[in-house]
Amino acid sequence: MIALEEYCNAFQKTVGEYLVRHRSILDTITKYQESCSRVNRAIAKSVTTCGCISVSAAKQELPASMRIEDFKASVSTHLKGELCDTCRDIVSTELGNNIFYVAAICELLGLEMHEVINSERDRLSTLGYFKMR
Repeated sequence: MIALEEYCNAFQKTVGEYLVRHRSILDTITKYQESCSRVNRAIAKSVTTCGCISVSAAKQELPASMRIEDFKASVSTHLKGELCDTCRDIVSTELGNNIFYVAAICELLGLEMHEVINSERDRLSTLGYFKMR
């Protein structure tokens, strides 16, 4: 299995080779923002057009005395069902496009994607629940 660093480096290098039309940082960040919207839209269409998943949201009641370690098991994702194969492919494709633009931004700014990922992992493991997102 290829290590994360090697895989990210290879992916980022490939993105750098194919990043021609949107080579401007302004083009790239706006394409990234557009790709975020397309991910959101693909998930919304899975609910509103296909119906393979549904959203049932309500206030999440949590006891004040709950331990933070138990929080994850007590809250809901608000999702019901699973993505069908068609919606899974569409969402996966849109997420792939999104990752392409993340790699492109890293490439243009001289950042190493694997270092960004490792740094975030380190922050999460160091701060744990205190850096909840």
